[in-house]
Amino acid sequence: MFSSKSLSKMGCLLSFATLILLIAIAKRGSSKPSGVFPSQLETNSAIPEQNNSIGITVTPEDATVWASPLTEEEKNAKGTKEMRDYDDGDESHSGPSSISSPEVILWSKLRRKVTVRQSPYWARTQTIDLNENSMATINHSLMLINHLQDLLFNSNSSDIMLKVYTGNSDEVKVFHTHHLLLILQSDVFEDLLLNHSVTTLVLRETAECAALFETLIRYLYCGKITILLSQVVPLHKLASKYHVTALQHGIIEYMSKQLASASPRGHVVSWYHYSLRIGDKNLQESCMRFLAWNMSTVIHSKEWQTISDDLMISLLQRSDLVVENELEIYYGVEEWIKKNQPDILVTETVLKLIRYTMISPQSLFQIQKQSSVMNEHYNSVHNLFFLAFQFHSTSPLVFAKYFNVNCSLFIPRNYLSSSWGSHWVINNPARDDRSTSFQTQLAPSNYDASKKVTWNALFSPRWLPVSLRPSYSYSGNGAVQAFNPEETRPRIIITPAMNSANFAGVTFQKTILVRVKKDSRSYVKHIYDFHQSTEETGDFLLQADFQKHPSEYLIDNSLYLHIIIKPIYQSLIKAIK
Repeated sequence: MFSSKSLSKMGCLLSFATLILLIAIAKRGSSKPSGVFPSQLETNSAIPEQNNSIGITVTPEDATVWASPLTEEEKNAKGTKEMRDYDDGDESHSGPSSISSPEVILWSKLRRKVTVRQSPYWARTQTIDLNENSMATINHSLMLINHLQDLLFNSNSSDIMLKVYTGNSDEVKVFHTHHLLLILQSDVFEDLLLNHSVTTLVLRETAECAALFETLIRYLYCGKITILLSQVVPLHKLASKYHVTALQHGIIEYMSKQLASASPRGHVVSWYHYSLRIGDKNLQESCMRFLAWNMSTVIHSKEWQTISDDLMISLLQRSDLVVENELEIYYGVEEWIKKNQPDILVTETVLKLIRYTMISPQSLFQIQKQSSVMNEHYNSVHNLFFLAFQFHSTSPLVFAKYFNVNCSLFIPRNYLSSSWGSHWVINNPARDDRSTSFQTQLAPSNYDASKKVTWNALFSPRWLPVSLRPSYSYSGNGAVQAFNPEETRPRIIITPAMNSANFAGVTFQKTILVRVKKDSRSYVKHIYDFHQSTEETGDFLLQADFQKHPSEYLIDNSLYLHIIIKPIYQSLIKAIK
């Protein structure tokens, strides 16, 4: 028989054993490794780990997150239901009497601890891995565009009907569209649809614009369209009318890049006139430069007759026109006058812009005798003819004493004739240095027609500018300081083969034309002007990549250059721009 005192001790031992058992059960339910004591876990949870590499404070994944203990009032208010939540269905502790039991209270705290510890991984603060290899982009934009196309083609959920009439005719095109997409892309449509009760819009367009209205709508839905050269102007008119800004800019950029594209009747002149009407200075200058640099080709094309009076005057005022000679310009202008029949003032203005001093006396006599246009308007330009004959009959130095040679009449254009330069094709230009020689006339005056200047030209694909050249200090073993090949660039050097004292007061401007090909047509894409030695000029073919296949600078793996030497009187040096 056990005494009451012994029974009391056994009860305490039993209670203590029960407590140890409950702690063991709780530890097995958690994810903690064996051998870790509760006091250790509590200490770890109080010290967050610092990731010094990226500056983000994180909590270690193995630390225990403790829930705040319940107050006595909360425990009494929650009652049996809360104990069942903590107990995870353990029926041995359900009931009011279990709340006051010290073993059950301890079990409740342990279960609360385990519940928080087993929360999802995304709910706990973790170390962030910023390795970019773990990053990915999910792009379903094409699927979205396809859905938008289905909306347009199938008229699904359409709430706005567009009726597009062609001019004053009864021809009409109907489009079932969506209010949201229209106002997102165009503030004009947004203004027209301010009244949300509107379900139909009636629009009137010219025939050429109405034919492309479906293309405009498709762009509003898909952001992508395919157009032809003949469609860009009417489509740009639509984009401008409805303020579709992105499409406007896209078309202008397309036009700037397609100036050299082949078309049956040509398009650069018409695009210039259109850019003038819309006030786009950049496109206007691009078209003007293309026409000037390819003037010889334009003169013999169908679009030459479509040039307006103002454009013709603007072209003839330029010194960078690329033509065979000045005589080619005259006959081109004569044909233009016959076809367009401009008024007398325009005709005389155009004829006065011909640089007759750059035409030989023999050709001037031929024009006087055979040209019907010159016979009709000779009185307006006879003084220019007389000045040209005087210029050709005497020494330029003597002529300059009595006449002002500081004007455009005495500045040569970019003439392709062999008297003014030479064509040069360089095969495989990235391979090594090349050289050539050619002759030009000393001056445009016929007085010096028999005098020639011999020129030597050197092309180097890997020339090093003076500012980047090493000092060539020799080391003990005789090695020379090296340089980086990437710092080199193409260079052309043109020098006379004779003493400059023989030039009689004439200096020379050197011009390099670079021809490229597009749609089986060659055209001048770049022009470089050098007034002195070309060796130190830094922009010659600066962006050229001869290793790239195909390269925009090469035709059949060859570099097509044309060197032009322009004799300029020394008194004109300051007038050159």
